Amino acid sequence: MPQFFLNKRLIILLVSIILLVALIGFSLRERTRLTWPEQFVKDTTGWVQSLVSKPAHLVAGFFGNLQDLQNTYEENKQLKARVDKTVSLESQVQELKKENKDLRDSLGEKQTLSDSEPLPATVIGRNPDRWHEMIIIDKGNLNGVKQNMAVVTAGGLIGKVKSVDQFSSTVQLLSSMDPKNRISVTIQGSSNIYGFVQGFDEQKNLLLVKSIPTGTKIEKGQTVITSGLGGMFPRGLMVGTVVDVTPDQYGLNQTALVKPGADFYDINSVIVIKRTAPEPSASAMGDSQGGNL
Repeated sequence: MPQFFLNKRLIILLVSIILLVALIGFSLRERTRLTWPEQFVKDTTGWVQSLVSKPAHLVAGFFGNLQDLQNTYEENKQLKARVDKTVSLESQVQELKKENKDLRDSLGEKQTLSDSEPLPATVIGRNPDRWHEMIIIDKGNLNGVKQNMAVVTAGGLIGKVKSVDQFSSTVQLLSSMDPKNRISVTIQGSSNIYGFVQGFDEQKNLLLVKSIPTGTKIEKGQTVITSGLGGMFPRGLMVGTVVDVTPDQYGLNQTALVKPGADFYDINSVIVIKRTAPEPSASAMGDSQGGNL
């Protein structure tokens, strides 16, 4: 009797294994339609999932909207503070401009190194082989453009006018590797520090401001502007910000690595800056076309 039950259990186990393998093989084969039990289970599961997911999405969206509203409120608060600060600064600038004008009038000084006139222009040509050296603009001699005039974008100074034709001009970029291309600049701080933009680090995309005396303290983040002492560029044109300072190979001077304010790679529209202050003669400056600007 026990032997019979043992054989019966063995037979049931074998039949179960066979049925399981058959079901697995049946479910794995490619079918265009599901059986009605499978279709019923699938439809029921999808309906339950839809029933649960919709309220869940509504709740999640509600809390997400609350978070977005809170973020918008904080951003609006910060923007209002900035607007208030900007209005205050504009008011101070207007007052300072008025005081400066009154002082200049009282001293009989009508012009400063910062006085200039802007001339908008559009880039019409760029040589792929000299992409980081030259651009061609659509303003020339007929528009009053002269050699060595400063050229800027909204970000800051990009270079100077190298040559002028009747209807167009060629602009030499600060990123060009011309040792004669020197721009007189000022590093702003508690006391002004003077140097010359002379060279460009192509690997780091940084301008090199040289001829800074050793021992002069320069900090990261200081602003670099044109000095106006070169004879052609007006004072105050944005050049960039200091990111590092290194000694030169002889240890007599320092070189400041400056991140340009302008993007030399993507240039479409520019402004030619005409200095209105009197320009010293080339002989008085002791230099020619390749001199300090």
